[in-house]
Amino acid sequence: MKARQWIVAAGALALLATTGCGAADMTKQASPYADAAGTKTVTLSVQSWVGARANAAVAKYLLEHELDYRVDTVQVDEVPAWDALSQGRVDAILEDWGHPDQEKRYVEDKKTIAPGGDLGVTGHIGWFVPKYFADAHPDVLDWKNLNKYASQLRTAESGGKGQLLDGSPSYVTHDKALVNNLGLDYKVVFAGSEAAQITQIQQFAKKKQPFLTYWYEPQWLFNEVPMVEVKLPPYTDACAEKGAADPSTVNCAYPTSTLKKFLNADFTRKGGKAARFLKNFHWSKDDQNEVAQMIAEEKLSAEEAAERWVERHPDVWRKWLP
Repeated sequence: MKARQWIVAAGALALLATTGCGAADMTKQASPYADAAGTKTVTLSVQSWVGARANAAVAKYLLEHELDYRVDTVQVDEVPAWDALSQGRVDAILEDWGHPDQEKRYVEDKKTIAPGGDLGVTGHIGWFVPKYFADAHPDVLDWKNLNKYASQLRTAESGGKGQLLDGSPSYVTHDKALVNNLGLDYKVVFAGSEAAQITQIQQFAKKKQPFLTYWYEPQWLFNEVPMVEVKLPPYTDACAEKGAADPSTVNCAYPTSTLKKFLNADFTRKGGKAARFLKNFHWSKDDQNEVAQMIAEEKLSAEEAAERWVERHPDVWRKWLP
């Protein structure tokens, strides 16, 4: 996932993004179809990770083929997406990993954004090693033993330290703070995007090489490369509150969070069947991974992947139709 963010009750921290790359600032650029008077259109914000693309692909397909809407999708980073949603430049965000500051500003105070319900998927960020390495060295799953394996996890990019592989520099993570505060002999190395990170993980796995990576669930790659989470110091609200005030102080694990949808408030009131459909949109981790894997691994277009999933699962999506 999915920029990926640390979801905390006290402050915005973000997945990620997916398969990702930099996106336009939607406060300055918008779809020509967003909020167009007299037209039956919907504009969806799509973050760059593949899980978010899977959500949008299926929603778009069904809105167009079952409800006769024109649907436009726009890739935009997580925080700018909230600004765009508030302004009506996009109508919906289908996968939010937790932005408490934005929720307070736009949902509670300005009331320009409305909750759209749960997506049905639970998100979690953590540090992972391949199962084959964990099986050979079970104690690597306790962060206190990571320095013992730093020499085995060195790369050309990490120099004399072990490598902790991250995705895009645009993702808001706390890995540098964790490495520093836990006294770990590691360097955070950014792959550049989720797609690049996946490629590196696949290359490590093909050669059965050890690696340590920032990763998240749901993510289809677990089907191909089984990975096991390294146990970091337990997440606490106190750690979250301290980290919200000063991210450099974070010294605990990432939390687990229910992923949510958000709609533009005017669209919620005036969006008719499209708004009701998006509120009803609710599927499982397995559903999302099925579509995501078709897009990322089988190289189907988003529309082709959505069409295949729709054909296979009418019992799921028919419940969403208003």
